[in-house]
Amino acid sequence: EMKKGNYEQFMKDRTMAMIFEKSSTRTRVSFEVAMEKLGGHAIFLSKNDIQLGRGETIEDTAKVLSRYVDVIMYRAYSHENMKELAKHATVPVINGLDDEEHPCQVLADFMTIKEKKGRLEGLKLVYFGDGDNNMAHSLLLGCAIAGMKIKIAAPRRFWPKEYYVEKAKELGGEVEIEEISENAAKDADVVVTDTWVSMGDEAEKEERLRIFKGYTVDSNVMAKAKPDAIFMHCLPAYYGYEVTKEVAHGSQSVIFDEAENRLWAQMAVLKWLFG
Repeated sequence: EMKKGNYEQFMKDRTMAMIFEKSSTRTRVSFEVAMEKLGGHAIFLSKNDIQLGRGETIEDTAKVLSRYVDVIMYRAYSHENMKELAKHATVPVINGLDDEEHPCQVLADFMTIKEKKGRLEGLKLVYFGDGDNNMAHSLLLGCAIAGMKIKIAAPRRFWPKEYYVEKAKELGGEVEIEEISENAAKDADVVVTDTWVSMGDEAEKEERLRIFKGYTVDSNVMAKAKPDAIFMHCLPAYYGYEVTKEVAHGSQSVIFDEAENRLWAQMAVLKWLFG
C-alpha cells in the first residue's frame, strides 16, 4: 500500500539516529528517504561523528541517544554490540545490518518475491556462496517463517552457524545444506547470492576467492533453476565473482526492484513501530 503512495506522515516531529559503523549506499539513502517521506528527520552518525568511536560505552551511547531521538537505526560490525545497544536503549532499535543478521534486507527480498511470484509459501530458494554470513542467516529464519524451502550451497567451512539452522528448523523450516553440486539450483524459484568478501573480511580476500571458486551464479546455474526463476542479490555485486554481469543484468534478475523495496519495507517497519 505504501508503494502505491498510501501512507500518512506519522513520523512528523520524530527523529531517527542512524549509526553507521559500516558504510552503505542502500541502507543510508533508503532510511533517510523513508523518514523524509513520512514527515520525520534522520541524523547520520558515523562512528567518528560520535564518542562511541573514542571509547564511550555502547550502554551510555544508547541511554544518551534515547533522550534525544525517537528511534535508532544501527549498522554494526558486531551482533553483540547490536544486542547491547538494544538492551540499553529506551526507544526502538532497528537492525540495519550486523555480522550475523540483515533483517531489513530480507524483508525487502520477501516483498520482491511476493510481487514477482504472488506468494511466498511453498516456494524454493537456493542460496550460493558464503553460507556463514548475515544474509544466509536471515534468509534461513525468514524462509522458515514464510513457509519457503531453502537450500544453501556453500563450502563446508562456510556453512551457516548451527544456531540459525536449528532455529529455522524449530520454526518449521525445510532446510538443505550442501557443498556445490551440478544440480544445486534444481527446482529453484529464487536464486540468491551475496558478496564473497563482506566488510571486515578483507584480510581473507585471496583465500576466500580461492575457496568460493565454482560458486559463481552464471547462466549455467540459472538454466538448472525453474524457467521462471528470479535472481536476487542484496548488492553491491562484484561481477565475475559471486555472479556474472550477464545474470545480474539479465531478464531473470530483480536486483534493482529488490534494492528499491528496501525503502518500502523499511517504511512498513516504521509504520509497525509508530503508525
